[in-house]
Amino acid sequence: MKIRPLSIEGAWEITPVQHGDERGTFLEWYRFDRLAEAVGHPLDLRQANLSTSARDVVRGIHFADVPPGQAKYVTCVSGSVLDVVVDIRVGSPTFGAWEAVPLDDADRRAVYLAEGLGHAFCALSEGATVAYLCSETYRPGHEHGVTPLDPELAIDWPAGAVLLSPKDEAAPTLAEARASGLLPRYDECREYTEGLRRVQDI
Repeated sequence: MKIRPLSIEGAWEITPVQHGDERGTFLEWYRFDRLAEAVGHPLDLRQANLSTSARDVVRGIHFADVPPGQAKYVTCVSGSVLDVVVDIRVGSPTFGAWEAVPLDDADRRAVYLAEGLGHAFCALSEGATVAYLCSETYRPGHEHGVTPLDPELAIDWPAGAVLLSPKDEAAPTLAEARASGLLPRYDECREYTEGLRRVQDI
């Protein structure tokens, strides 16, 4: 398994080694020890989600209050998506930046994003199925969104006609979310992550 840091601090791309023969394919799509080595602490798995999406559906940009936030380990088990990590942490050197990673059922890559980062994806195939491992359970009132069509972010979505949920369609822009105090702070996110690493070292 190859784990590569992305250009946004706190995000990694994971590429597994696949073993195939005439029977099919076998791979390790998640290894807690290898991820912990790269991230600096293990993923404390609290919830696993699965979504299926029609082609051109965009889900996100979603994030949770920090602390505790919600770190995610995301892969596409069927079909293909363009997965996008967005730095929404106020005070971050890469605030407002995004990076896209194609996830599909051929290369079987995954993306890990730390607490405080925004997450979204666009389905590139019908019935694209995405699995998420999450560090925290869903907490109503503590989960937020930024519109994925924010012109300030200018995410290059591949879909011709982007399909959004009513909630995502009504989400604020990055500037509006910042003005209303919804966005996590970079220093608080780093402090929280450092706390997880200190616990790991004890």
